[in-house]
Amino acid sequence: MATYVVTGANRGIGYEYCKQLKARGETVIAVCRTPSDDLTDLGVQVEAGVDLSEGASVQALAQRLTGTAIDVLINNAGILERVTLEDLDIDSIRRQFEVNAIGPLRFTQTLLPLLQSGSKVVLMTSRMGSIDDNTSGGSYGYRMSKVALSMAGKSLSHDLRPRGIAVAILHPGLVQTRMTHFTPGGITPTVSVQGLLARIDGLTLENSGTFWHANGEVLPW
Repeated sequence: MATYVVTGANRGIGYEYCKQLKARGETVIAVCRTPSDDLTDLGVQVEAGVDLSEGASVQALAQRLTGTAIDVLINNAGILERVTLEDLDIDSIRRQFEVNAIGPLRFTQTLLPLLQSGSKVVLMTSRMGSIDDNTSGGSYGYRMSKVALSMAGKSLSHDLRPRGIAVAILHPGLVQTRMTHFTPGGITPTVSVQGLLARIDGLTLENSGTFWHANGEVLPW
């Protein structure tokens, strides 16, 4: 049995992570701002009221978790706000950087004392953060923040290697969640998380820092 911390756990992919991990007997600490009824009923440890864009909120969580040995830290929380060139909402771009890129880095650094050799850090990024894969433009805040998150993950993979901690940079696929307006062309959260957990289970120091699709494909930067 391992201990997993999952951010953005109240719905979508985060909730599905908690559900599948609980089902296989892991200890789950579900982190969110406001818990959903489904998450509350799941029977995992819920740490609510945590705003990843607020340093004091993350510090308070770290204090509550003092003495907890974290095996896998899954940085899943994120936001998607559409920003076009014609409607260049700078405040939205800043907000997405704060939540999608700076938040996971802050969260990982703050909880680092609870990780040990053999622990794993997971960053949930997106194929939309692939520069090589960008063939449609737009989505400035989301694309830019996910590129920044992937770069943070690559740096973390180098900085945490001497501590024996591996880092995965993961794209969940196009998933039917509220964030994607439950796109009919997407896969279910169940299928996505099954693939994501396979990538996490197979994560080692040798493949640390790799940018993966949930289906196992290595994605271009």
